[in-house]
Amino acid sequence: MTEPQTSLLNRDVDEASHRALAERGLTYRTVPAGEPAFEGWIQAVSRGFQDGERSPEQIAGARGRNSGRRLTGVFDESGPMSEVAVGTIASWPSELTVPGGTIPAGAISAVTVAQTHRRRGIARALLEGEVRTVAAAGLPIAMLTVTESTLYGRYGFASAASAAILDIDTRRVRWAGPTPDGRLDFIDRTAARDLVATLHERTRHRTPGDIALPPGHGDRFTGTDPDEKDGGAIRCVQYRDAAGEVRGILTYSLAPHERDIVKGTAKVTILIAETDDAYAALWRFLLELDLVAHVRAELCSVDEAVLWMIGDRRAASVSVFDHQYLRILDVPAALRARTYSSAGRVLLRVSDPLGIATGEYLLTVDDDGEGTVATAADADTAGADVLELSVVELAAVYLGGVSPETLGRAGRLTGTDLAASSRMFASTIVPRVGLWY
Repeated sequence: MTEPQTSLLNRDVDEASHRALAERGLTYRTVPAGEPAFEGWIQAVSRGFQDGERSPEQIAGARGRNSGRRLTGVFDESGPMSEVAVGTIASWPSELTVPGGTIPAGAISAVTVAQTHRRRGIARALLEGEVRTVAAAGLPIAMLTVTESTLYGRYGFASAASAAILDIDTRRVRWAGPTPDGRLDFIDRTAARDLVATLHERTRHRTPGDIALPPGHGDRFTGTDPDEKDGGAIRCVQYRDAAGEVRGILTYSLAPHERDIVKGTAKVTILIAETDDAYAALWRFLLELDLVAHVRAELCSVDEAVLWMIGDRRAASVSVFDHQYLRILDVPAALRARTYSSAGRVLLRVSDPLGIATGEYLLTVDDDGEGTVATAADADTAGADVLELSVVELAAVYLGGVSPETLGRAGRLTGTDLAASSRMFASTIVPRVGLWY
């Protein structure tokens, strides 16, 4: 395990947040998954996401999934259920794919505040504390997927990768894509779980926004958690190419129509394709399922290729939402980690509500798209374009999901040549992460 990973997992709570919560009579502490206090922490997470109370079997399963994470809770010891947290957050070291490479990142999840304890500074203390902790661990970026998009901008996060929900009326589909030579086979869920992990690792470096598979997520997609009650509803299909190599995995469930058996819905849990042939074969399989009138797939790319394979484009309803949020902590490290689409020099004047990333940074990109970064105090900035923005807008443009020109028109940033900056930060691949974490 590398030093930033060890540092993040072993760190105590943030001192500034600890003081702020103590002044309100609240206790702020880490909650290792192996300790008895974990039960109150996971029950609070379940309640926060409007799930039911966890059974002993579910708590045991959650302990295993959370054993590699740093768990933090806020407790009100004056309440009747002092053992159940009134605020929760989790983090762990991960890796984020960026244009042309990857960068270490701190993943954040399980952010909840009890409805009874709102407006007491708990969310602020948790998020600011976790951001500072991730930065102190030496990780240059924090990241999370969001359920409430209005919450995170005040802490320096921005939407950096959107997701699409596809609802395809299969009765209108006339397959217009390729017909691969490989074969499709149903497989059992345990084998599928292992394939999800293998294929995700082999493909995640292709798409900006993708991340290392979090612990336990293979079980999530295949219903193989020991505490999963409805795992048997998930069906799993693999694709082998003509050479016999497994290149794709699909997991899905079927929801019958309440009145008409031929109008069911297939709900995609995950589809991972290592090759174009695997992608085409698995999507065609879905769209030609018997007794199915709709295919619903969430967390798709906003430019999903299947939309060009169905003959009638209006067979698909597409809705887009903000999904992956980033928070830049170390600007030079973040800018050096990715490649760029055009050469140039730009002086970034960055503000930060928490003061972590505030500064002036000169980014110089050569003809090969490689960037070097220097602080303005150590560089000759004469003749460089200027981009003035907060750390929020920097996170938004970082993966290429939105351009500086667009944010300029929205009044979110200013610059001397936004067109040049947009060409520089553009990505030929639309950013996306195909999972919640």
